[in-house]
Amino acid sequence: MKAIILAAGMGTRLGKYTKDLPKCMLKFSGKTLLERQIETLRNAGIRDISIVTGYMAEKINYPGVKYYKNKDFATTNMVESLFCAVDEMTDDLVVCYGDIVYQKSVIDSVMQSKADIGVTVDLDYWPYWAARLSEPEKDIESLVVDKNGKIIDLGNPDCSLEEAKVRYVGLIRFSKKGLSALKKVYSENKKKYFSKDAPWLRSKSFKKAYMTCMLQAMINAGYKVMPIPINRGWLEFDTSEDYEKMSGLHKSGRLKQFIKLDA
Repeated sequence: MKAIILAAGMGTRLGKYTKDLPKCMLKFSGKTLLERQIETLRNAGIRDISIVTGYMAEKINYPGVKYYKNKDFATTNMVESLFCAVDEMTDDLVVCYGDIVYQKSVIDSVMQSKADIGVTVDLDYWPYWAARLSEPEKDIESLVVDKNGKIIDLGNPDCSLEEAKVRYVGLIRFSKKGLSALKKVYSENKKKYFSKDAPWLRSKSFKKAYMTCMLQAMINAGYKVMPIPINRGWLEFDTSEDYEKMSGLHKSGRLKQFIKLDA
């Protein structure tokens, strides 16, 4: 299995912390977020790792990985970053967001999944969400699984708590068959919408497409997108509040309830 880490973003919501470096290079408990990801992936047996850089790409330099650059990082989003590394889409693949950390057990679950298109979902995220955010109910997204176990809707921020019982984690598994479907749906939509400055699903435009919108487009096209269930074991660093609160929990020893670092 291969891994592609998406680390092109500017991280503007982290304010002063990303003024002089990409957010994936933030240090947490002595290691950068990216360093932690690379170590965890390797410990799980994934050696073929690529990183898509963009913002301050020159500050990301780890040995033994491949690099691709999204030169248009300021005007595009996750999906375009992913397709900067399309040459790596030749084998089973895990796509990782650059602003998360996770336990080896989480990656083990992703690797053990038989799904052609598998989305990692946390079944027990709410205690972490409440510790992370002062108003957690205002930062939710839909992730709805039907009676047959398939994901039918995800990424809608205008949803009820009932539709957000489980949480999308920025780890997606694609088999070779799943990658073929991904490339097909991407190509078809790019031809229609890339030049249009208009909303695409729940993204501002196709150029600025979120990964959740690409997954929704695959669902809408009839492809089976399956959940990969986990119970905690991950963190996301999207805002200054995230970084400061999780750093405080770590120093107090209370972070262990949500993740076992280096495990």
